[in-house]
Amino acid sequence: MKLALSLLGEFGLPLGLLPLADVVEVGFVNSTGYMWIVQKKKVEHGFKMVSKFVSYATEINGYVEKHRIKKLKGVKAKELLLWPPVNDIIVDHPPTGKIHFKSLAGVTKTFPVEAFAAGR
Repeated sequence: MKLALSLLGEFGLPLGLLPLADVVEVGFVNSTGYMWIVQKKKVEHGFKMVSKFVSYATEINGYVEKHRIKKLKGVKAKELLLWPPVNDIIVDHPPTGKIHFKSLAGVTKTFPVEAFAAGR
């Protein structure tokens, strides 16, 4: 879990972005930015400040770069009755206080970065 948090911090992403539990394995390939996280069971988390419910699968992976995670797999956000996968997460740089979540369907949602701070 410490490695996952340090990766988020190192790449300028909010530390509460991946509220995981019972993490079994975390890996990162420095040359490509590929990261993976394996946890014992799926985690569902509500981000109260923005009224969003997010599901984290037992296996999460993607490519991390400064202020962004792309080609993300294993994360879904509830939209009405649907659970579309989140494919891209981008934090504005220079900072505007906004974070953007994009789905494969091309839908983008923007929220305050502070809603995903650790402990929220």
